[in-house]
Amino acid sequence: MKKQDAINLIEQLKQTYPDATCSLDFTTPFELVVAVMLSAQCTDERVNKTTPTLFARCKTIQDFADIDLQELETIIHPCGFYKNKAKNIKQCAKQILENFNGEVPNTMKELVSLAGIGRKSANVIMLEVFGIAQGIAVDTHAKRISNLIGLSKEKLPEKVEQDLLQTFPKEYLKDINHIFVWHGRNTCIARKPKCQTCVIKDLCKFYQNNKTLF
Repeated sequence: MKKQDAINLIEQLKQTYPDATCSLDFTTPFELVVAVMLSAQCTDERVNKTTPTLFARCKTIQDFADIDLQELETIIHPCGFYKNKAKNIKQCAKQILENFNGEVPNTMKELVSLAGIGRKSANVIMLEVFGIAQGIAVDTHAKRISNLIGLSKEKLPEKVEQDLLQTFPKEYLKDINHIFVWHGRNTCIARKPKCQTCVIKDLCKFYQNNKTLF
């Protein structure tokens, strides 16, 4: 896709979803770290139903480091993969206390050194906590939509991100993940995309190749 077409596409989606923001609820940097970990293979809605109990129990990073593992597993059980997530949450809390003076770090290199934090999660944390958009969080929505539209042919999130970074100017990086998530939930739905009503169908490779079917 040509750079200007990609910019037009994002501008149209920004107008369609002017309120597109991070869907995870949090009040402190480490609460977002935890929420991002819980969101793996889980909906943000489910995470937001689980975290109030968790955050009421653990008010500080030290609380997360000290909480009994089985108690933590019980609280986060609804989010799935709870044993691995609980282990990572406790280890991450201990790493931040021991290696970063109890403060969530603000660089990609430092964030991905934490248990349970990969590049996608680090991109979310850097943007939502520190206002730094040096990359794009490529989740299932961003990956699927990028492939359908024709922004990337890659399957690995890291490679999709590199294609997007080469396509979009820096000023758009902060918007792309939010917009793709909202578009994926409301229009470009995985099981049954609403192509006929899509505002960017004229710029979408999938629609152009299959519009006789609609």
